[in-house]
Amino acid sequence: MGENVLLNILVFLAVGGGAFAGGYFLSRFFKGQQFAKVEQEASTIRDMARREAETYKKESELYAKDTLLKLRQEFEQESKQRREELSTTERRLLQKEENVEKRLDLLDKKEKDQTTRLDTLKQKETENTLKADELTKLIQQEKDTLFRISNLSRDEAKNMLLARVDEELAHEKAVRIRQVDEEIKESADKKARELISIAMQRCASDHAAETTISVVQLPSDEMKGRIIGREGRNIRALEQATGVDIIIDDTPEAVTISGFDMVRREIARIALEQLISDGRIHPGRIEEVVEKAKKTLDQKIKEEGEQAVFELGIHNMHPELVKLIGRLKYRTSFGQNALQHTKEVARLMGVMAYQLGIDPQQAKRAGILHDIGKVVSTEAEEGTHAVVGARLARKFGEVELVARAVESHHNEVEVASVFGVLVCVADTVSASRPGARAESLETYVKRLEGLEKIAYSFKGIEKAFALQAGREIRVMVDPAKMNDDEAVVLSRDIKKKIEAEMEYPGQIKILVVRETRAMEYAK
Repeated sequence: MGENVLLNILVFLAVGGGAFAGGYFLSRFFKGQQFAKVEQEASTIRDMARREAETYKKESELYAKDTLLKLRQEFEQESKQRREELSTTERRLLQKEENVEKRLDLLDKKEKDQTTRLDTLKQKETENTLKADELTKLIQQEKDTLFRISNLSRDEAKNMLLARVDEELAHEKAVRIRQVDEEIKESADKKARELISIAMQRCASDHAAETTISVVQLPSDEMKGRIIGREGRNIRALEQATGVDIIIDDTPEAVTISGFDMVRREIARIALEQLISDGRIHPGRIEEVVEKAKKTLDQKIKEEGEQAVFELGIHNMHPELVKLIGRLKYRTSFGQNALQHTKEVARLMGVMAYQLGIDPQQAKRAGILHDIGKVVSTEAEEGTHAVVGARLARKFGEVELVARAVESHHNEVEVASVFGVLVCVADTVSASRPGARAESLETYVKRLEGLEKIAYSFKGIEKAFALQAGREIRVMVDPAKMNDDEAVVLSRDIKKKIEAEMEYPGQIKILVVRETRAMEYAK
């Protein structure tokens, strides 16, 4: 009995101890699970906080970029508006300047007319005084004659009467001759007008005003950044090599080339199109492509000349003259394309020569060659374009008749044949028709050419380009002949000469560039 109680007590203690140990371990187990759950929730909260922070950071960056883009667009728009306002102001100033010049010319003309009228009135007053004196003398002579007649014989009176009749007949003969001369002149004028009208009706040339810009289409707007290059080095190299302005603005998929010289502008257009097609755009490649573009343009000029003489049916013309004719395509005179003008003059001369019964071929040759002096007169030859053109015609085998007609078409040399007269007439008809010429464009081009001429008047100049519509003159000097200090002095000297010799609106920037390059080839 006592052993059973003891055993029960031991069993009870063992079961109680096991229960206590089990409860203890169970509580530790549940506490561990709860701690893991809390830690997992904390990790989840940290991840969510991190993601929200990254999202907020990205949103902040996007907002900053959008704000910067808007500010940049607003700045570019404002800059564009200011450029347009400056351009409009410049055009208005140029227009006002032209109006003032025209008014001054009109006042000078009126002053001359008034002076001429006063001189005419004084002359008439003097003539009237002389006539009154002569009339008094004639009356006195008639009185003396009547006095003598009263003492003359029959034969003497008869002879005197016949002498009077002869004088009256001579006067009537002179009057009749003058009437016939006037009738002949009137008939000749009428015939000439008919001849010119027939020629004008048979020559219907199109006219398109030349501008000072060219547009190059781009495959995408991304190409603009490649054309500009890092820190603008590509666009600077292209402008320096061609002497034009490359304008890159908001116009989608397009770049504008601005320059008053059509040859430079065409070279820049060809070079830029080749660079875009090739895809390799850097300063070294740009210079290489510009040289190739010059050769391409030379070939194109030759083809233009050959096409012009072919259209007119002119044969056996010297190749150098054909090239000069082709160069006229890239020159304007008062806004009129020089090649179109010369072809028009040649057609007019051919029609008028046919109507007059003279050689139309020689007439066309004189017409197509009459302005070739314009493409060389500003380079190496001296004299007016008519004299230079005649000199070139003689040099390359044209007959004297054609050369003399070219030489005399502005009456600088006496007209020696009917071909010279026809060149003057056809040139005037082509230039004076409505819309053919615009004075303002020619004045603008002459002002820019004057800027470049002033720059080239100094020693050590390699190239000089008038840019930004005449608001900038960019001068490249030979680094072997001029140091940095001399370049600074040169810019000041050019500035003084421009201020002394030219009239211009606003201000002109003089930029002198002195660049030294070292080049070797690894073999």
